[in-house]
Amino acid sequence: MSPSHILLALLVAVIWGINFTIIRIGLGSFPPILLVAIRFVVVALPVFLFPRPNISWKRFFALGIFLFLGQFTFLFTSMSVGMPAGVASILMQSQVFLTILIAAVFLKEMPTRIQVIGMVIACLGLFIISETVGGADFTLLGLLLCLTAAAFWATGNVLLRGIGKVDMLALVTWLSLIPPIPLFALSYVLEGPDAIAGAFSSIDWVSIGVILYLAFLSTTVCYAIWSRLLAQYSAATVVPFALLVPIFGMGSAMIFLGEQFGPLRLTGMALVFVGLVIAVLPVKHFRKLLAKY
Repeated sequence: MSPSHILLALLVAVIWGINFTIIRIGLGSFPPILLVAIRFVVVALPVFLFPRPNISWKRFFALGIFLFLGQFTFLFTSMSVGMPAGVASILMQSQVFLTILIAAVFLKEMPTRIQVIGMVIACLGLFIISETVGGADFTLLGLLLCLTAAAFWATGNVLLRGIGKVDMLALVTWLSLIPPIPLFALSYVLEGPDAIAGAFSSIDWVSIGVILYLAFLSTTVCYAIWSRLLAQYSAATVVPFALLVPIFGMGSAMIFLGEQFGPLRLTGMALVFVGLVIAVLPVKHFRKLLAKY
């Protein structure tokens, strides 16, 4: 990759990592379901600039429900009921292992031995993390909702496998039309009209900044850059940069939110990350590393 493209890939990892801290800040102004709905309203605004991707309506709605509506509703809700931002940035990456499992069940794509090793290590890490649940800062409900969000993401990944080559930015923009209406209705029923009215009446520059970050930077800009990089380089070259997302996620949570990770929780998070690296990076990367020593 050229130096400029490496910097762009790093920029995406930074924005996506800090995204978890921004969500936490946004939840101080908006209830979670409402925040997700507003995010996708903003993302969908330029839809008239793009032709609708040439995929079936059935798959189109399924992608919108799993990749956007389900994933982010469960993620934002998990963080509102006791899922630390730094831990969420790690646990959401379990979508990699869940994608492998779902693909094995429905597409008969059996995982490689190295991927199985990575999944076992990550599962051990998840078990250790679950042992640290307790207190308002990290609840069992938050953990379960976050893993559910990762499962929705993984299912969306499998659905993406069959759409062929499409303009990812156009796809993201069009799919963003699906979540707002059902989420506004769900917010009205579950979060209540008073919470909605209170959120809109107290909008300030911080909350506006949160919405613009989540919609414009984290979604539109990052997907535009990421799809451009994937169009020019192999997935094996680009995708490993996503491994930096939880590092920036944990770092930003520590710096801006003051989150602390005890030894047990940090060990579990480290094991999940190691499992992720083993499952994502091709075997040849490990061979090259071993050859140096």
